[in-house]
Amino acid sequence: MERSDLTAVARTLTGEEPATRGEVAATKAAWPLIVNGLPAKPSAQSRAAVRTAIERAGALTLPGPFESQRAASLTGAASGVTATFRGYAVLAQRSWRLIGGAIEQIEHGSAAAARFARANVALYIESIYDSHFGLGQIGKKLLRGYKNLGGEAAFGPSLTQAEVNALAQTYSEPSDRLYPHAGVKLGS
Repeated sequence: MERSDLTAVARTLTGEEPATRGEVAATKAAWPLIVNGLPAKPSAQSRAAVRTAIERAGALTLPGPFESQRAASLTGAASGVTATFRGYAVLAQRSWRLIGGAIEQIEHGSAAAARFARANVALYIESIYDSHFGLGQIGKKLLRGYKNLGGEAAFGPSLTQAEVNALAQTYSEPSDRLYPHAGVKLGS
């Protein structure tokens, strides 16, 4: 059962690679523009980068075994992998949307709304960092689960070591983690 679940999750991760890569690329492009907080006057470049990140994060889905109800029935390593991916997708979507809302309030809202947005945007920026940190852990969890369940000898052609290695590279810290760590603190 655990091997079957892990195989299904690996197949789903493979299907999610294009959307995930798009979100990661957009986030990495926007990250240097927001890592230390929103600029006093967001430029057209930073607005466009954030808008692209919002769109790409919005394209992330929770298909099949990643949906909450189905994920609850998963066993072993598959359960942890799906929870981590779900956390990444939901946190990235919501955080980018809230950053976009903060920019809107800073540019067009009342003075009080702009102050509130500026005071709280650090939480959303930190959440983007956290979502990508989690994304970078998926490959480790997948590799560990695969190895613990017997590796290629146990999985056979249903899930090869090469497939797991490719997924582990896609969902890894070098591929997904953001640098540097967020430099803005809540309330700053």
